[in-house]
Amino acid sequence: MGFIWSLIVGAIIGVIAGAITGKGNSMGWIANIIAGLVGSALGQALLGHWGPSLAGMALVPSIIGAIILVLIVSFFLGRRR
Repeated sequence: MGFIWSLIVGAIIGVIAGAITGKGNSMGWIANIIAGLVGSALGQALLGHWGPSLAGMALVPSIIGAIILVLIVSFFLGRRR
């Protein structure tokens, strides 16, 4: 059951990061989940585990990490087009 919660929270983090960066419309649900989970790992590795947590993810560093990830990926994918 914890894995399902992680996917749900990862999707929400990805949606928030996409909405903040303005890149969320071009991303699907799977991309949002991946961005949320990878961004969560990145943000917690860079910023630590502080703030409120949900499903084992510190929300504030996770959202910041997902924003960084979405911006980096969109920068490199935007250069290819």
